[in-house]
Amino acid sequence: MTFTQIIDFRTRRIDDLNRLVDRWIEQTAGRRTATHSVLGEDRADSSHLVEIVEFPSYDVAVRNSRLPETERIFREMVALCDGMPTFTDLDIVRDESLYKAASRRFLAMAAEEPELARLDEVLAEGYHGHDPTNGQDVIGMDAVRREIGRWRDGFDFAFTVEDQIAEGDRVCTRWTWRGSHVGDFLGLQPTGMDVSTTGTLVHRFREDGKIVEGWWQYDALGLMARLGAVEG
Repeated sequence: MTFTQIIDFRTRRIDDLNRLVDRWIEQTAGRRTATHSVLGEDRADSSHLVEIVEFPSYDVAVRNSRLPETERIFREMVALCDGMPTFTDLDIVRDESLYKAASRRFLAMAAEEPELARLDEVLAEGYHGHDPTNGQDVIGMDAVRREIGRWRDGFDFAFTVEDQIAEGDRVCTRWTWRGSHVGDFLGLQPTGMDVSTTGTLVHRFREDGKIVEGWWQYDALGLMARLGAVEG
């Protein structure tokens, strides 16, 4: 179970504190067990800060606290603070990445949403899509609907999400696409074949959680070869 520690404190020496943390990160490289750290500043009071530190488990956090560098940084941190910091220990019982969920929902909507009218719930109006198999980028909601419609005209299909990685405002999704060739696609008459391909989709999000840009990578040539459109 993931473990998180919240440290609440006050200081007017934020630059000194940042240098202290940077030195601790350098000194504990290879032995440090913390996996993620976020430092936030209170908008209403710049001297009030909150640090959120994540660990794989409570036991791992205890090992981290016993490092001599950690004991030293705590003493130096207290000296920089206006009063004693307070600590809150949390066992994480639910951890939901909303960006990941939005990427999964987009793929599901592309395959299943009847009229695509609700795409604007996950995509920004000026969404910019990059697909190396297209002659030009897909820009705007109407263009996205036309592009999805082109695939729907040719296939009954669905996506299976295999992996997702999130970093900052980006989510990378590795997916498997499976479809039945039931209609005209790029001039290729329906074959009735069941085909599949794999690929990745990287989404960039804006602050309100909507997707503003996407980059597709997949084996389009292999897919067309399986349909008999090209040799190989």
